[in-house]
Amino acid sequence: MKTHEEIDQLIRQALSAEEAKFYNELAEQDLTQMVGGLFQGKMKWFTIMTIIAMLILFVGAVFCAIRFFQTDNIKEMLVWGAGAFMLFFAVGFLKLFQWMQMEKNAIMREIKRMELQIVALSGKLDKA
Repeated sequence: MKTHEEIDQLIRQALSAEEAKFYNELAEQDLTQMVGGLFQGKMKWFTIMTIIAMLILFVGAVFCAIRFFQTDNIKEMLVWGAGAFMLFFAVGFLKLFQWMQMEKNAIMREIKRMELQIVALSGKLDKA
């Protein structure tokens, strides 16, 4: 059985120069490239809006936390503490959404790689 490297080499040989360039662009990304990928495509406006919302929610959560520690009244402490908790929780949900978007982009990239590999290998098999 052939190794992944041998299969990749076989695919590169079967591809034209333009296809090989596209194949190399589909390589695995590091974290900074994945975050940068959130700001590309149709959903970049939504990513910008979620970051703005996260900043606003974070500032609100910090404000509630500061007010929580400044008050002596138990009822006010409950209100400010609950506010801080809910706002930090909302920031966490938005972060989770962005991580899921990055994972979706990685899966889509792998699907495109597989499609390209299938096309390249079927073309190679047809020629043989």
